[in-house]
Amino acid sequence: MAWRSLVLLPFLLAAVSGNTVPFFNMTFVYVPEDLELGQQAFQLTATDIDGDTLTYSISGPEAFYFSVDPQTGNVTLRYSLDRELQARLTITVSVFDGINDAVSRKLTIIVEDRNDNAPVFQHLPYETIIPEDAKLDSIIYTVFANDSDTGNASKVNYSIEEVIPDSTKNRWLFYILANGSVVLNGSLDYAKNTFYQLKILAKDGGGMLHNVLTFQQSSTYLSLTVRDLPNLDPRFLNDPYSGSVPENCALGTIVLTVTAMDRDTGVNDEISYSITNASVPFAISATTGTITVSGPLDREQLPSEEVLLEVMAREKDLDIHNKVAQASTLVAIMVTDVNDNKPQFYHCSLPSCNFSAGAQNNFRGIIVEHSSSRLPVSNLSIVAHDPDKSINSNYELYLQGPNASAFTVSPPKIVGTGEVQLLVQDPSSVDYEISHVMVVQIIANDTGNPTDCCSTATVTISLIDSNDHTPEFPQSTYNLSVMENSPAGTIISPNITAYDPDSGVLGQITYQLLPESILKIFTVNTTTGAVLVRNGSFLDRETRSIYYANLQAKDGGNLVGTTVLEITVLDDNDMAPVITGSYFISVEEGQNITTQIQAIDNDEPGNRNSELGFKILPGPFSDKFTINAVTGEMHSKEPLDREALEDERGQMVVTVEVYDHGVPQLSTSVNVTITVGDMNDNAPMFLNQSYEFSVFEDSPGSLVGEVEATDADRTEINSRISFLLQRGSGSSNFLIRSSYLGPGHYGGQLSVDPDMSLDYDTLQQKFFSLVVLAENTAAENVGDTANVSVVVHILDINDEPPTILPASLQDVTVSENGTQQGLVHTLVASDPDTNSSLVFEELAVACFKGASSAGEVCWDWFVLAPNGSVLVNSSDIDYELCDRVVLTLRAEDLYTKKGNRYSQNETLRILITDVNDNTPHFLPILETFVVVPEISPVDLQVATVKATDADSGLKGTITFSIVSVVLMEDNGVSRPFENLFKVVTTPEQDSYVGSIQVASNLDGSLKGQYQVTVEARDGEAPVHTAQTVLNIFAVDQSYRVRLQFVTTVDEVQSNSENIKVALTTATKAGVYVVAIRSVEDTRASKAEAKSVMEAYFVYSNGTALDVNQLSVLIQSDPLVLAELVNLGLAIIGPGEVVKPTRETELIGIIAGLAVFLLIFILIMTLVLVLTTRSYKRKLSAMKALKVATTFSPAMVQQGAGIPGTNQYNAEGANPMLNLSLDPSHDLGFHEDSSSVASINSLDENTVNAPGDNHLKAKQGKAQPTDPTDEEVLVAALNLKEPTKTAYVNTTFTTTDL
Repeated sequence: MAWRSLVLLPFLLAAVSGNTVPFFNMTFVYVPEDLELGQQAFQLTATDIDGDTLTYSISGPEAFYFSVDPQTGNVTLRYSLDRELQARLTITVSVFDGINDAVSRKLTIIVEDRNDNAPVFQHLPYETIIPEDAKLDSIIYTVFANDSDTGNASKVNYSIEEVIPDSTKNRWLFYILANGSVVLNGSLDYAKNTFYQLKILAKDGGGMLHNVLTFQQSSTYLSLTVRDLPNLDPRFLNDPYSGSVPENCALGTIVLTVTAMDRDTGVNDEISYSITNASVPFAISATTGTITVSGPLDREQLPSEEVLLEVMAREKDLDIHNKVAQASTLVAIMVTDVNDNKPQFYHCSLPSCNFSAGAQNNFRGIIVEHSSSRLPVSNLSIVAHDPDKSINSNYELYLQGPNASAFTVSPPKIVGTGEVQLLVQDPSSVDYEISHVMVVQIIANDTGNPTDCCSTATVTISLIDSNDHTPEFPQSTYNLSVMENSPAGTIISPNITAYDPDSGVLGQITYQLLPESILKIFTVNTTTGAVLVRNGSFLDRETRSIYYANLQAKDGGNLVGTTVLEITVLDDNDMAPVITGSYFISVEEGQNITTQIQAIDNDEPGNRNSELGFKILPGPFSDKFTINAVTGEMHSKEPLDREALEDERGQMVVTVEVYDHGVPQLSTSVNVTITVGDMNDNAPMFLNQSYEFSVFEDSPGSLVGEVEATDADRTEINSRISFLLQRGSGSSNFLIRSSYLGPGHYGGQLSVDPDMSLDYDTLQQKFFSLVVLAENTAAENVGDTANVSVVVHILDINDEPPTILPASLQDVTVSENGTQQGLVHTLVASDPDTNSSLVFEELAVACFKGASSAGEVCWDWFVLAPNGSVLVNSSDIDYELCDRVVLTLRAEDLYTKKGNRYSQNETLRILITDVNDNTPHFLPILETFVVVPEISPVDLQVATVKATDADSGLKGTITFSIVSVVLMEDNGVSRPFENLFKVVTTPEQDSYVGSIQVASNLDGSLKGQYQVTVEARDGEAPVHTAQTVLNIFAVDQSYRVRLQFVTTVDEVQSNSENIKVALTTATKAGVYVVAIRSVEDTRASKAEAKSVMEAYFVYSNGTALDVNQLSVLIQSDPLVLAELVNLGLAIIGPGEVVKPTRETELIGIIAGLAVFLLIFILIMTLVLVLTTRSYKRKLSAMKALKVATTFSPAMVQQGAGIPGTNQYNAEGANPMLNLSLDPSHDLGFHEDSSSVASINSLDENTVNAPGDNHLKAKQGKAQPTDPTDEEVLVAALNLKEPTKTAYVNTTFTTTDL
């Protein structure tokens, strides 16, 4: 065993002392995926405790991504990394120290994510169909874009960048949620838009890429097709409708056809028609809308010859609200007259006839035998009536029967309705002896109705026997005439007399008109036989043109002679023409029309009053028609064109006037309504001869462009256009959709087929030549189409951003107040791309006034047009609000498909120049100005004004001037002054100050206030001015106060500021010192005044203090009072002493002597009483002084010590307790000494209070300046330094200590 140990020993020694192998202390590293080739990926670091030189290497299947520096271990990138393809790599790293074997280990490389991927939309293409009644806030589609990055870079946000068609409403019609759901934000209308295309942008949350925060985005299009729903009611075409049909026409006769269409063009529901009127003789085809006669038509039985039908058009299916979609229109049908009625007779009198009652055939009348020819049969009321209209109601009358030759009928012809009379034709045949009764038949024959033409009325006439020797008239018949509408009393014949051979009473003749029915119209003078009008309102020639009356002459024996009066009513032009029928004419376009205007005039036939004329009145269509002035035949000058009419219903209204030739001329007008039906006689027409569009490659479903075509036809069904692509090379790559743009105006939206992808690089030709056909859907001819050539260019992707040229960003100058309008600057941008389309976009507007922001005041002053034009958008540009507008803008390349489509944000400065448009403005004056004339020298400032002008430069420079000065005295009197004040203008920051100064000496005796009118004027034309009025209160001499001081003039002047501060503190008023001077003559007093200060005490509101008010205020403030006494104040008195008159002095002397005598007696009495008490008090004071010498000042209890009271500093002592005084000093309490003044007296308002002048106690004794007791007392009081109390006697009376 020992030799084995010896053998192993060398090896053990080598193991202990040999070289150690290196080792790695790293297991994984991080490398960003956006690391560029050649850059350092990581550092291999191995540890070798021997310090050997190390060599590094890498290996493994994934080591090809990297290369390593063997000496440094620096690993660089050889091939690009992509975390989305491989997020983790594993390589083998090795290190070799040159001695030991190489050491290897696995190293994990974690690829860090960078935002290098844009969101990618999934499940393309995006297209859907949505109903037009989709509800608000409903989700209509959901898109999804995936971003393979991690973190925020994988979070996708969606937005809608563009909506096609582009409009303000459409931009807000949709919005998109965070999850990609597109939500409807408004209402859809198929009639307005049938198709939308939404450009959706997907943008990630951003992340680092190449050490820059980067946001990736991509876009796609969502195609939305709107599905039409039945939400609109149908609409009638060419309404209103009118037509005519003759009465008694056959059942099933077609009157007219109405047409309605479904306004939901995408639904085009089946429509049925119905008539809502009850009990009308018309029916309508439910499918075609043709109206036919369904029952017998009798115009005379209808309430009106015009029948109004309400026609309802109803869609087959219910609308989206589960309601019936329907519409109604009115159809006017005129039932024209046919001669289907014969005339009949009625027993009545016009105008009170009831023709609805049954007609009569038998009538009875009476007449005197041998009555004169043309005399009517009495008691006979016959009216003939034919209910037909106009010419169909013409008929003739004649007589039949055995006695027909004895009579005649009047009138022989009647139109419509008329009264019928039987007149004697052969008087000899009317013979009572031959026959008491005569019978005739009146035949009414309608010659226009051969089948049922006639009616017969049998008239039985009873004859009246006559007596002999009747009065006889010279004439058997008198033909008279009277104008219709003649007033009552009009004489028709002055006298018609009869002859009676009888004499006396029997020969006296009286006249009477027969029959009695005639008396309501005519009357006769019973004596003269004159015939007159009794009631002219019955004289209407059109109702009755001839009256027959029997003028009876009765003698005294009641024998009667008669004559016939034939009174013809002369025509007066009082009847306007009557137009028969209504005129509603329907005609298809391209045809001429001819119509006959029918009218009658009931004035006398053959007369100018009834002669008619026709003319067309001026109107919008009067030049298209002509009319025969005599016959009334109207016809069009040329074929009618529906497209030439602006009226939607295709109607022309022509007014025809029918007039007579009478005097005055009367007329009637009628509207002739011509409805021109639309024919599909116009082919579609494209607005352009050709179209040229462009679209980017690889954009399936993208909108290429829109072609537009019009159809001149006026109805929607005839002008509806649909578009289709003609088959040809490349046509299969595109789709076209039709959309309604307006009446007769349609658009064809051409888009790339969503299933096709166009590749620019593989196309031999970079464009497609297409042919778009526009077809009229209602055309009967196949050839009613139009075609247009459309060239679609395929564009390459645009990827370069535009640049705004710096030269176009120079400052722009614009004047304020709208003095410049329209274009003020043009921006220019460039883009290196060949297919760029540049527009400018305004991002922000900043408003500045000087260096400060002006807020939003200028936001609407300017507008940046997409073409780069900067336009003035407001007339409210105001330099004073904003003098600099900064537009932040950028240019956008609309054709950019990849990369940044925007230029860098640039700014354009618009400098606003000033115009003198502002008036100077006075700032409010918050202080009151006061002037004391006595101490107001020339150039003294007494007031100030301040004004501003918002304009700049010379325009805003203000100069002040005084316009007027008026003194308003206290008694209300105003006095103007000139040159009393002046104003000095001084500029300040942003304003000007006008200093109002005294220009000449002011009169101190005047009381009141000065009203100074100050004007501010700017410095450049047009000059603007403003005025303000200052009130300057004047303080007169009555408020001057005299303050007397015990100090010299120099001392008062040196202490004047302290004195004024103390006085201001007590009074709160301004102190205006007039003068400080010495006093030569004062009243005898121990406190003798040496100087006087005269001053005014004035408040800011213009009020001043008099001497009494000042005294009260000073004494009410003890501290101020003590301060003033310390400064030497002795007496407060009035500024002026009024010298008494001689009488006043004499009265005063006498009163004074009396008072003095009384006081003297009282004093002498009191002296005796008080002497004893005086000596006792002196003794007590001396004892107190002795006690005081034994106390230290620090031991004395401090307290209130008030002269004249029993309050002492120590019990049993007096106010002089702490004063080191000589006991032998005489205190001078001599009450009987009249030469010593009271030391606490305020005689003449003398003020005396403790001051701050300390006596020098260290001298050991008082050093009085006067052998009186005043100084001693003052010295004693001054030792009480902590209590500075002012002793005030408010009544200004003497108080002894």
